[in-house]
Amino acid sequence: MTDTHVTKRPLTLLGTGDMGTALARTWLAAGHPLTVWNRTAAKAAALAPEGAAVAAGPAEAVAAHTLVVLCLLDDASIGAALEGIDLTGKDIVNLTTGTPAEGRTRAAWAEERGARFVDAGIMATPDMIGAPGSGAYVFYSGSRALFDTHRAALEVPAVARFVGEDPGHAALHDVALLSAMYGMFAGVSHAYALIEGEGIAPGDLAPLLSEWLGAMGFFVGNAAERLSSRDFTGGVVSNLAMQVASSGTLLRTAAGQGVSPELIKPYLDLMRERLEADPAAHAGEDTVGALTLLRRQGLPAKAGLPG
Repeated sequence: MTDTHVTKRPLTLLGTGDMGTALARTWLAAGHPLTVWNRTAAKAAALAPEGAAVAAGPAEAVAAHTLVVLCLLDDASIGAALEGIDLTGKDIVNLTTGTPAEGRTRAAWAEERGARFVDAGIMATPDMIGAPGSGAYVFYSGSRALFDTHRAALEVPAVARFVGEDPGHAALHDVALLSAMYGMFAGVSHAYALIEGEGIAPGDLAPLLSEWLGAMGFFVGNAAERLSSRDFTGGVVSNLAMQVASSGTLLRTAAGQGVSPELIKPYLDLMRERLEADPAAHAGEDTVGALTLLRRQGLPAKAGLPG
């Protein structure tokens, strides 16, 4: 077997925690020769019976194959593990969770050492890796040549989605989606808190919440169109003035139920701030216009983002 045999490409994996182990087992099951290393040696050794070659240290692991996948604790762990190791000619795929800035900095760091680099953001939990139909996928950004060379191997654990040659864009997509997820979690948590002690079973509210949130899914596309066009007034059904006026009901209800409004109040405050800045200009807008206030003075403006 040679490194050009794409469907069974050999690779190295640094990091065999829960996610790393799930990745390793998927590659091994698919027949990919795999060398592993982990700071806690026992975690890497556990993969030996399944066919993994266990390296004594990161230098040995990196030397074993051209394709080197990182799934470590954080960006600092990458620097510590690869300090002083020759990366010339290596293809580094970084699955370690990080920020866009860390992805860009690490890409420059790798290139200075003669390596190609791709950063990534895993949109899955370990149990979803390698599971058909789980919906797992991974964002990749950076060297397109590296991604194209190794795509077949990278898609063994989860669907691969390339989102551009800016190394920071995989992490940016990852964090954007996770941020939206936590915002949803916050709203759902507030809803359940409101009914607690009222004789309404959470299980009875659950299908209503799911149905309502699904119906409100139109906001995603609507917001994208308005932010792109900067038109916040066309075709508005429920304007900002009305939404701000009705937001008091949400806050009074929370107070009456003894529930803190901390999970929803920041968004309500943002809408009020947008309206009060210029009532004549903003009263008839969609609520999407309030998003422009999130990019506060002093933050660098980026194309395609509120500014």
